Amino acid sequence: VKGLRWWIIALIGLATVINYVDRSAINILWPYIYKEFGIADADNKSALALITTFFMIAYALGQTFTGKLMDAVGTRLGMTLSIIGWSISIALHAFAKSLLSFNIFRFMLGFSEAGNWPGATKSNAEWFPAKERGIAQGIFGAGASLGSVVSAPIIAALYLIFGWKMTFVLIALLGLIWIIPWLYINKATPDKHPWLTDEERAHILDKKEAVVVEEVKDEAPALTWKELLKIRNTWGIITGRFFIDPVWWLFVTWLPTFLKEQFMFDIKQIGAFTWVPYLFAAVGSLAGGYQASLQIRKGVAATKARKNAIAVGSVLMLTSLVAIVYQLDSLKDSPMLAMVLIGITLFGFQYLIGNIQTLPSDYFHGKNVGTVAGMGGT
Repeated sequence: VKGLRWWIIALIGLATVINYVDRSAINILWPYIYKEFGIADADNKSALALITTFFMIAYALGQTFTGKLMDAVGTRLGMTLSIIGWSISIALHAFAKSLLSFNIFRFMLGFSEAGNWPGATKSNAEWFPAKERGIAQGIFGAGASLGSVVSAPIIAALYLIFGWKMTFVLIALLGLIWIIPWLYINKATPDKHPWLTDEERAHILDKKEAVVVEEVKDEAPALTWKELLKIRNTWGIITGRFFIDPVWWLFVTWLPTFLKEQFMFDIKQIGAFTWVPYLFAAVGSLAGGYQASLQIRKGVAATKARKNAIAVGSVLMLTSLVAIVYQLDSLKDSPMLAMVLIGITLFGFQYLIGNIQTLPSDYFHGKNVGTVAGMGGT
């Protein structure tokens, strides 16, 4: 099969879309369902914050665990287990009877959804040479943005037709359906896959642009978390994610509530506006990956090319965040201006984050890529 690696990354991008549809559902539906659980208007934000906290704690723990899992069992089985777990978890939301049960199911969802990112990063390292990893990372990174783009209209439509409980059940089916082509196409790693041409196999296994630290070359065994933490590059990845990731989570979690309370939007209007910033983000993800890949093809070292893209994205993100703060009062009368400024912020975020997420596959090989990617996500 010609271009099999692109089919693999397309499937991972689709899994990321599903991942974000599932996780975004509660944020979109919450303003319209919290009263069913006896939660007062004054307490609805704190209740959503608590649910989000349970998700984030589990997500952090899950990144570390599933990163190690991907290195141990491989991405074919690891991604399958992850998506089965989060599909079951999101379906269980339909049976929530209280804030406590929502927190439990949200914890389960966060833990299982966390596997998507170390699994994607490890797959990228397995299926792409360094010069193509930036654009490959951009493709499945765009899946997060596209998932946020389509989730608002999809969730709003399902809610209006079927109600909130059936909405959770129906979106759970998406992940289970995804498993079928994943297992069929991703039969083995590139060195053993029966569908690969010799030319593509040689191209994939070309690692001449990679910069691998001495401790973790291909032949090295899997290192423990403690051993990996002794390596400076591990801390660089962890620190970068620690300071950057909260920007994304701020908007993913609170944008629907912001639109409802700031502009008095109903669920149809939320569906009509929420997609705008995430379309910016999807373009940013692809653009950041393209910049790094283009520079690598021109002879720039892989890690330097990624750091250049990270710098560009950081400037864009910081500039637009400052503009939002200074224009906050005037934004009350202009929802579209608010969406554009938030969109530029998320464009910058995705421009840089895909390159940070690619660094584990540049610095580490073998049974350490998924582990380091998971540690960074934690």
